[in-house]
Amino acid sequence: MRQAVPHRTKSWAAWLDERGRHAAETPSMHQTLLRALPLVALVALAACDNKPTTIVGGGPTDTTAEQIKAAPPVKLPPALLASKSYRCKDNSIVYVDWFNDNTTANLKLKKDGEPHHLAAEAAGQPLSGDGYQLTGTPTAAQVTFTKPGGGGQACDA
Repeated sequence: MRQAVPHRTKSWAAWLDERGRHAAETPSMHQTLLRALPLVALVALAACDNKPTTIVGGGPTDTTAEQIKAAPPVKLPPALLASKSYRCKDNSIVYVDWFNDNTTANLKLKKDGEPHHLAAEAAGQPLSGDGYQLTGTPTAAQVTFTKPGGGGQACDA
């Protein structure tokens, strides 16, 4: 035969009610911390230096101000305008990073290769550097590429 399980003397509702009553009578940890916070702030502020602060207009003299005024304006480097790859007539591929000043570009013979910096005197003129020459624009479908000691060849985008 099964034995009867003794019943609890209190129900859950009664236990929760009693717990709530005790919680209302005793302050919680959050309430205690909130009450102590102004006291902590007061002690921290009391530890500050109480000497008066003097603010002087004008500040210290800049010794390099004249040099900065006499210096030429700083020219920012050109931004990258386009990166294109071109297949040439000899079936080689060249990679060109065109810059927005229209007078410079970086040429790479391999995708992750060392760039060769090419520059032109003015926009629209052939770009040259390190023995390489490149004629074209970032928007053109075809450029002319010349290797050092070699002839020029057409390369298509």
